[in-house]
Amino acid sequence: MSGSIAQGTSQTHGNTHMLHFLVRVPRRMEDVWPAVATPEGLAEWFTAADVLEPRLGGAVTLRDLGSGRVTAWDVDRVAEYTLDDGGRVRFHLERDGDEGTALRFTHEYRGDAASAPGWRARFEKLVSRR
Repeated sequence: MSGSIAQGTSQTHGNTHMLHFLVRVPRRMEDVWPAVATPEGLAEWFTAADVLEPRLGGAVTLRDLGSGRVTAWDVDRVAEYTLDDGGRVRFHLERDGDEGTALRFTHEYRGDAASAPGWRARFEKLVSRR
């Protein structure tokens, strides 16, 4: 299986924007989970996690986005980080065949802080990561 990144979609409600991507990663969920749920994994393809308490309600500081709390945590499946500025980043992993993972990604933010091309570049790093 090779990886792929589906065209992202976006929605806007007032000043709140939501980006959604479906990313197919050619590795098992157990191998992808550390990339979205550990400081070391996030730093390899996304941003440094200066603080990450891996539990519901735990503190999180994502260097390029800000600080907040872990608002969803289902080990090997869902990691969601809600930031103090109202932004939210959610990683939802699902099996994709025997050896692959489908990552359903959501980024909710206010203002002009994010862009689909920026996320696409990050996901390319994630898909090619070993």
